[in-house]
Amino acid sequence: MSRNRKDVEAGLKNKGFRKKDGDHHYFIYYSSDDKKSLAKTKTSHSMKTISNDLLSKMCGQCFLTKAEFLDLVDCPLSRDEYEIILRHKQKL
Repeated sequence: MSRNRKDVEAGLKNKGFRKKDGDHHYFIYYSSDDKKSLAKTKTSHSMKTISNDLLSKMCGQCFLTKAEFLDLVDCPLSRDEYEIILRHKQKL
């Protein structure tokens, strides 16, 4: 179940992740009140698709289950709902 890298990155940015360029695309989550969280992940410049294995790693980095992560990037999981999850796990 791979995903298009650009779609995943767009979904992350829409939910409050900010991109920091480098050798990879690093994404760090900032809350709606502009606080930096512990949630961060990265994608590679060279990959057009993100493999199922890498998606699983990204889920852990964002403190979500795979289903929650896919909901985050596909939009059913709102930014407010994501922040509730992060606060519950004491990552924000």
